[in-house]
Amino acid sequence: MSTNQPDVSPVPFNATLSQAGLDAVMTSIATIRQHLPFLIDLTATGRKSLSKLGDKTHAFVKKAVDIAAQHPDILPASHSVEDVRNSAELFQSMATIRLALEQLSSQVYDTTLKVGSDAYALARTIYAATKSPIAGPRLSTAADNLGRRYGRKTRAATAAAKSPANGTPAPPETPSTPPPSTASTSPASTASQPHA
Repeated sequence: MSTNQPDVSPVPFNATLSQAGLDAVMTSIATIRQHLPFLIDLTATGRKSLSKLGDKTHAFVKKAVDIAAQHPDILPASHSVEDVRNSAELFQSMATIRLALEQLSSQVYDTTLKVGSDAYALARTIYAATKSPIAGPRLSTAADNLGRRYGRKTRAATAAAKSPANGTPAPPETPSTPPPSTASTSPASTASQPHA
């Protein structure tokens, strides 16, 4: 796959996924799960507690398998050479699958993000059209309906709502209780608070 593609690839609005296609994809995912019945879910703590096998440690494991095959008597009674070999081979297979799925997952995520952005842009265009003068009263109900779901106020609109009609800033609200004493809070303890 070429890595020289632009960050945002054009996705035409006529791109489609039929119900049969969607069903086939979901069936394929179910088939993957059937072939990997030993998949597990780890907690965040569980992930942190496990050793991570990288390129160097993978080479270490492969060498250990070779040594165990030549000297099986050094293994504990609970493990056999076949156990060690199977463990290393399973890791290699899972790493291959993971790489393929990570690439697919990234493409599915990016495509979903782009298609969603395109659909949202088109929906906003339709919303603007329902409020245009040429739309007339016949689309006022549709405009109201879309407006309730759009529900996004700009910062300018929010600021205007807080200011009086004459344009002067609104006075600060008077607190119902007196402000707390500043003597009980040291500047050092306030400054050391982490950012949210």
